Amino acid sequence: MTALTGRARVAAAAEQLGLDVEFVERGPATSLAEAAASLGVEPSDVVKSLVVKRKDGTFAFALVPGDRQISWAKLRAVVGVNKLSLPDAQHAYEATGFERGTITPLGSTTAWPVYADERMLGKRVSLGGGEHGVTLFVDADALVAALGATVADITDPV
Repeated sequence: MTALTGRARVAAAAEQLGLDVEFVERGPATSLAEAAASLGVEPSDVVKSLVVKRKDGTFAFALVPGDRQISWAKLRAVVGVNKLSLPDAQHAYEATGFERGTITPLGSTTAWPVYADERMLGKRVSLGGGEHGVTLFVDADALVAALGATVADITDPV
């Protein structure tokens, strides 16, 4: 049996969760603003899926609008821990099965808890599609509900 590609894993996870997603292929981008422009959306509609590491070695996903950054103090308070960090690329891959730039909670090799910034709600957002050059669009509210994500203010302006 052949292993599924990243995009196929994401599609299978979305289908299993009953999510309506649209995959869009795009060229390389040197910045989030460039990626947003190529997709015809605002930077705030591009949601970064960041994997964060807890002190105990477990992980979680933080979904962050593109025009914002993680507020470590806010995220730690919501997660209920006193230490979180961004793992290096290899550890992020081991935790999710996705390379940086393609990470999404959909189809991750482990279903880590998801924390979503409240500002992404009420929108159609884009996320990593599991492979380089692939973006997926999804209704943010449906995504949050399907993933059982904790929604809170976890970011600050860039």
